[in-house]
Amino acid sequence: MGWEEKQVRGYPEFAQTAQRYHGRPIFALFCGDKDAEGRSWCPDCVTAEPVVRKELHNMPDESVFIYCLVGDRAYWKDPNNEFRKNLKLTGVPTLLKYGTPQKLVEEECFKAELVRMLFTED
Repeated sequence: MGWEEKQVRGYPEFAQTAQRYHGRPIFALFCGDKDAEGRSWCPDCVTAEPVVRKELHNMPDESVFIYCLVGDRAYWKDPNNEFRKNLKLTGVPTLLKYGTPQKLVEEECFKAELVRMLFTED
């Protein structure tokens, strides 16, 4: 079966998608919005995304990978945004195993071995 990917933007879409796949392992990568050329305003997200994508094949069977754009820089910097309040995110990129405390934040997402561990360890 393998795994599947969903791309969403904004907290309501993320929450709805996570609910839809409840009961399956859900991994989510949160990144800054991209411009018309497909470049994120967040340079760390640009660095992390290919590293994370290269490790996706290590996710458990039946997993769902949610690639979530958190919004523009001004929204992200607001300490009261829904990602900060509801998911306790402190930075982008953040890769997390939904429903667990397991997460990698910012430069940790650059390290393939840490990404692999997040995907493979219970």
